[in-house]
Amino acid sequence: MKSNINILWILAVFCFILCGVYTFWNLADAAHGRVEWVGTVTLALSGILSAFVAFYLRLVYKKQGGELPEDNIAANIDDADPEIGHFAPWSWWPIVLVGAISVVIIGMSIGQNGNFWLAWFGGPLVLVGIVGWVYEFYRGRFAH
Repeated sequence: MKSNINILWILAVFCFILCGVYTFWNLADAAHGRVEWVGTVTLALSGILSAFVAFYLRLVYKKQGGELPEDNIAANIDDADPEIGHFAPWSWWPIVLVGAISVVIIGMSIGQNGNFWLAWFGGPLVLVGIVGWVYEFYRGRFAH
């Protein structure tokens, strides 16, 4: 976690320096001579976000009191391996859902003048994919 905190502080400083350079470069440009606000605000907010996350991680690091297994060079892989949850590696429902969402997106992107007929066919397939994925452990061979 210490390395993450240091990297985020370095990233924050880099974004702030780059924001200043970017703003100065725009002001020094002879053709325009004004600030291009989108890039300036984006770089400033990126620096602020990196600083917020680094500050938060520093507080968490102080509060936990000890060193994480990720920071210990002598730690084993199993030291930081908690039970995350139950996942089904055999499930076909994510593929069904991705296919249905792809049909909806293709229908919305190629439909012109309100002609979204392909998206109307994909909508019910999205619902079937979501319901199937949520309830896959309630029926069939892997039912609870």
